[in-house]
Amino acid sequence: MSFAAQSPQTPRSFLAFDFGTKRVGVASGNTLTRTATPLRTVAAEGDARFVALGALIAEWQPDALVVGVPFHPDGAAHDNTARAQRFARQLHGRFKLPVHEVDERYTTTEAHSHGASDVDAASAAIILEQFLRDLK
Repeated sequence: MSFAAQSPQTPRSFLAFDFGTKRVGVASGNTLTRTATPLRTVAAEGDARFVALGALIAEWQPDALVVGVPFHPDGAAHDNTARAQRFARQLHGRFKLPVHEVDERYTTTEAHSHGASDVDAASAAIILEQFLRDLK
């Protein structure tokens, strides 16, 4: 069932990820408050990354996942666009949850401008709030 088909009163929870080749920022949020909170940054690669993310997914038990996908300022894709999309597919394959992709242009810049101590997790929160704003 898609989220658009569900009742707007049914609260849904999400974990969002700001993908990077060395680090992944993680945030949580829900449709009730339509806000997101930075959780932490996972600094791991390969299987170790998915073990750490799996522990967070088991702890938070989200209804779906959100992945920030980077693009050039003009909207063109680049190498990290494909990497983030692959990461989204891997999350779906490993954890069997719906995965939504969000354009993450300028989220790191925004996180820096807010003085975030954990820029990757703050970027994930910005990504998730963008997603929650756009949910119908």
